[in-house]
Order: sequence, then structure tokens, then C-alpha cells
Amino acid sequence: MNGNDIAADFVSNITWDALPEPVRRKVRMCLVDSLGATLAGTLTRVSQITANYAAEAWRGDEATILLHGRRSTAVGAAFANAWAANGLDADDGAQYAYGHAGAQIFPAALAVAEARGLSGAEMLTGMVAGYEVAHRVGRCWHDHHEIYQACGSWGTVACAAVAASLMGLTPEQAYHALGIAEYHAPNLPMMRDVDHPAMVKHGIGWGAMTGVVSAQLAGRGFTGIPSILGFEKYHDWVSDIGQDYLMVDGVAWKGQGFACCSWAHAPMIGAAGLVEKYGIDPDDIARIHVVGFHETVRLGARLPTTTEEAQFNVAWPVAAMLVDGEVGPAQTLESRLDDPQVRNLAQKVTLEESEELNELCRLYELGDPQGRFAGIVRIRLNDGREFDSGMVESGEQHPPVGWDEAVMESKFRWLAQHVLEDDQIEELLDVLWHFDRVSDVREFAATLQARSWS
Repeated sequence: MNGNDIAADFVSNITWDALPEPVRRKVRMCLVDSLGATLAGTLTRVSQITANYAAEAWRGDEATILLHGRRSTAVGAAFANAWAANGLDADDGAQYAYGHAGAQIFPAALAVAEARGLSGAEMLTGMVAGYEVAHRVGRCWHDHHEIYQACGSWGTVACAAVAASLMGLTPEQAYHALGIAEYHAPNLPMMRDVDHPAMVKHGIGWGAMTGVVSAQLAGRGFTGIPSILGFEKYHDWVSDIGQDYLMVDGVAWKGQGFACCSWAHAPMIGAAGLVEKYGIDPDDIARIHVVGFHETVRLGARLPTTTEEAQFNVAWPVAAMLVDGEVGPAQTLESRLDDPQVRNLAQKVTLEESEELNELCRLYELGDPQGRFAGIVRIRLNDGREFDSGMVESGEQHPPVGWDEAVMESKFRWLAQHVLEDDQIEELLDVLWHFDRVSDVREFAATLQARSWS
């Protein structure tokens, strides 16, 4: 069997009962992380725009657009919730895919499961199918395409896998769903948005939407091309699907307080470490010099006017981290971007590219254990003293280090507190950790129809 057939057979036949316990635990944690990111992401303007658009463009009552009090078709809900899931850049990343998987997989799974009245165990199973395809198709995608394309490109295929699994498509239909999704995948030149941050961002909404549509079409007999998963050169990257669950070690989460592009995390950690170690008062800082890999430097040091510009940035997250000790909704939403203390500190950040750090980044993208997102921070004070962080790593590692249910709960509370009451958060967490016992996802989604407070 070639990679297409192997992947399609996996997608069609995966079951909750057959999944190893480490996979079940991992997908529960992915569910908690993705929902937390989505709930907080509803505060963004892009979420409001896409929620209203989806409810009008895809009129229907199949699925919930979370916290906006709107409903739509499964396609519309997947589209809108995906924009919220990545709205604050607090969501997970997938090894090899070099980008955000959960922000597409979770909304697609929730929308289809709700529309079809499926159980929590079935929805979680669909998410596993999506993650396993995401790791593999993302790896193939970046090898095949010369220009680095954002997550919504390869995410279309992953979301088609989610929907095909939840819809109970046959292996032949799933085969076509994957091919339809790839053929219609959006072209997303990621670095152009890094240079000019806008709501288009990672194209997450298009990935979720296109994936669900592709599975729906395949279920009706629409045919697609053989997907990239079937290329002979990628056979070894695909053939172990269903045997080696890459998501267990391959999904990494952003730590609490790090809701911005991962390329800026090492500078944030390095700067915060120096301030803490030497008792530096941010007001005494004359310059913060960041040495990073190419993509870090490409984020730039502009003063942001939108939340997207604040997230795709080095200077703003570093400055906000030193002032507040965290970067989240309170630091990157537009209401904070006029803060004089953060703005003053951000203007003191300078950037320098390092070939050594470029090589470590390249290895990270390839999944090499020696690879890492790393940076160096040098702080000079007004009195002339200088401090050097040495090489500092980003917190996102494969396998993820230091994560357990308690840590994930803390991050969820940190994000959800902006939109939900404390008692609702605790009730929600109890349901999420036992989500495989939910008999009908529609009942779960109904509890998140509207925001409890704002």
C-alpha cells in the first residue's frame, strides 16, 4: 500500500478503544489547551468579524460559534472557531509540521461532532486522526514546497482527516477527501504576513473550513487527486501511521504567559531571566539587544497598532514580559498597545541575526533532537553595566517537558478567566478531563453558546 492508502485506511478505521493510553491522555490535554486558546481568542476583533460573517454566510443551526451567541453550519462553525483558536497565538505546535495543528483540528472536530450528535470519545478519536495526519502531511508539505506556507495549507488535509473519521467515510472516500483537501489547499506565504502582520495570519480558518468541505464532498462521491502522502519519497514518513503515534511526543504547548509567536519566546525568557537574576529595574534599561535566528529577526521590533502586530513581534512581547511578567490577552489586545511603559521599553530592543542559531532552527524544523528555537539577550543599563543571558532555549520542546494535567489546568484557567466565571471554568475542566464519557457533544457545546461575562 502507498501512503495515501495507508493514511486513508487509518482515518477510516481508528477507534477510541484501540488507542494506547498515552495517546488518550495526550489528546485530552490537547483538548484542554485548544479550548482554552479558543475561548480567550474570542476576545479578538478577528474572532468577532469571522463569527458574524460565518453566521450570515453559512446560515444554519448545526454547530456553535463559541461564546458569540451565534450558530452556523458545521463548515461555518469550524471556520469561525478556528480564527478564535489562533486569535492570540496561544495554541499548540506540531513537530515536523512546523506550525499550529490544534487550532484547526479542534474546531473542525467540534463542529462535525456537534452537527452529527457524536460522543466525546468519537470527537477525541477524530482529533487523534487529525494530529497524526498533520505531523506527516506537514512534514511532506514543507519538504515539497519551496516557499514556507502557513499552517492552514497543510492543515486542510489534517482537517479533512478529522471530518472523514467523524463522518464514518470509507477508506476510498477518505482517500478522496485527503486529495480534495490538498488540491484546494490555500496558498499561504507565511513570511509575507510576518513582514506585514494582518488578520490573515496562519490561515487557520481556511484550513478548518476547507478540510470539512473536502470530507463532505468526498462523502457525496466527489473525487480528488492522490495526495502528497502517497509520494514514494515520503513513504517512510507515512507508513507508520497508526503504529507510531507522533502526537505523543510531537505536540508541544506554549507555556502560560507566552501568547505570541514562538520565535519570540527565547528572547522573552532570556530577558526575563536577566532581570530576575540581577534585580534589574526595567526603567534602568538603556538597550535590550536580541541575537536570534532569521525568523526571530524577521518578526521585527516595530511598535504595534493591532494585536496581530503585537504577536508577530519581538520588541513588544519582550517589553510586556518585563513589565507584567507575562504575555496574554491583557498584553496584546489593542486596549493595551498605548501603554507608555511597555512602548518605551519596546523601543529599546535591537535585533541581530546569528548563523549558529539559524542552524539550530533548521535542525529543529527537521525534528533533529539537537535543534531548538534559541536566542541570546544582552541588556545594557543606563549606568553602562551590561548583562548577557548566554544561549537560551524556547519553552516549546519535543517531547514537551514539565507538562502534566495540573500545569495544563493552570494555563486553561489563565486563558479562560477573561471570558468565564470561576465556577464555570472548574465545571468545564471536570468535563474536559472525562470528555470520553460525554454522550452527546451537542450538550457540551450548548454550555459555551454565549460568554458568561465580559
